[in-house]
Amino acid sequence: MAREAAQWPPEETLSLWKREQARLKALVVDRDTEAWQRDAAFLGLQRVGGVDVSFVKGDSISACASLVVLSYPELEVVYEDCCMVSLTAPYVSGFLAFREVPFLVDAVRRLREKEPRLVPQVLLVDGNGVLHHQGFGVACHLGVLTDLPCIGVAKKLLQVDGLENNARHKEKIRLLRAGGDSFPLIGGSGTVLGMALKSHDHSSKPLYVSVGHKISLEAAVRLTQGCCRFRVPEPVRQADIRSRDYIRRTLGVPGPPAPGQERSQKVQRPKVCPKEGSEEPEGEGRPPEAHS
Repeated sequence: MAREAAQWPPEETLSLWKREQARLKALVVDRDTEAWQRDAAFLGLQRVGGVDVSFVKGDSISACASLVVLSYPELEVVYEDCCMVSLTAPYVSGFLAFREVPFLVDAVRRLREKEPRLVPQVLLVDGNGVLHHQGFGVACHLGVLTDLPCIGVAKKLLQVDGLENNARHKEKIRLLRAGGDSFPLIGGSGTVLGMALKSHDHSSKPLYVSVGHKISLEAAVRLTQGCCRFRVPEPVRQADIRSRDYIRRTLGVPGPPAPGQERSQKVQRPKVCPKEGSEEPEGEGRPPEAHS
């Protein structure tokens, strides 16, 4: 029987979230802070992390929070942490972090305690950073709370500050010819909120990269491209694959999918909770903003 998430939070909870969001937003650093970020080949970067939260179809309470660490530039998994969790907060557009980030922070804490030498030097998050309604998406939230450089990588455009997935935007996407091609996402305020990136030569859809914490947009885009064997950067892709596999093994969900079908047959998240990276339901367990 399907289980439903908590009821819509009371106004006082939303007010508390807004105040906390504003407090943490003031701590965001949107520039390069590490020497490797300023190096053309990212010399000195050895470990990149990826996080994901996967849901069980029909159950918006039970989820699997995963953290993986990959070697760089080899992109081989050197650490994996998957843990079933029970979500207590509902999905609210613009506030995905309050629903999911505590479990991801716990995963980073466990890694620091168990294998400090494997702590990633940067985290890639399936969601948005400063490309967000309040300029403080899940990648910013996680970055500030873990004090790690963080990059937001969303698969859908979060339509904020005048950004629209309209004909003009689609034409710009069509003009992206090769992997690595990109164009800036400039809001109505004139602020560059992120970049649309063609991450792979054979990908027809871009990724939307934005700063999370302690890295510049230029370095974030270059590193995201450098982590892509397929459309989605490998740290995020591996976190997603392994979290879904963990759900199958733990709860007996049918699987695994046949080779080449793992993306289309991923464990579906509750329809009531899209993803924040797009701030609209995206089928990632949260609504599109779920990528925020």
